[in-house]
Amino acid sequence: MIEKFKTLFFVKSSLISLYLALTFPIPFISSEKLKIFSIISFIFGLLLIINITNDYVDTCDEKISYKTSFLSKVFGKKNWEIFWKDIKLIKSLPTSQGSNVYYFINNKNESFLVPQRVENFEKFISIIEEKTRLNIDKMTYISPLWTYKLLTFLSILMIIGEIIAFTT
Repeated sequence: MIEKFKTLFFVKSSLISLYLALTFPIPFISSEKLKIFSIISFIFGLLLIINITNDYVDTCDEKISYKTSFLSKVFGKKNWEIFWKDIKLIKSLPTSQGSNVYYFINNKNESFLVPQRVENFEKFISIIEEKTRLNIDKMTYISPLWTYKLLTFLSILMIIGEIIAFTT
């Protein structure tokens, strides 16, 4: 049975709302000569952010696959898949922010970054543990969920402030 794990809603919302907060005023403050260009750029950027936050993971009985969008591929992000039987270990590396990232290491010593920003993470982890039979008790989200929620909230406050500033 194929299970699909999409990017966390709070990750998507934080990136999209931050983009809006930072770029929403540009079409309003640009000169008349650049207004059309700035609106087109704003829309293109918004579509780009929405597109690149639509990565997902598929799992089935035989393998795990990471799927990216066309635009993500253009910018260098790659699809990958690895068969469960080929995973020899899951390696943990610390980040500069104090958490850990994890990599699947296959029989050829190739590394595949374990997605840590997916919905239904507990189920995702249980599938990995069941299929690989490796102990991954300490694996968690790469960042606490409250950080994404806070970023979304602050970005929305910025957008509201910008709207108020431009309408008064």
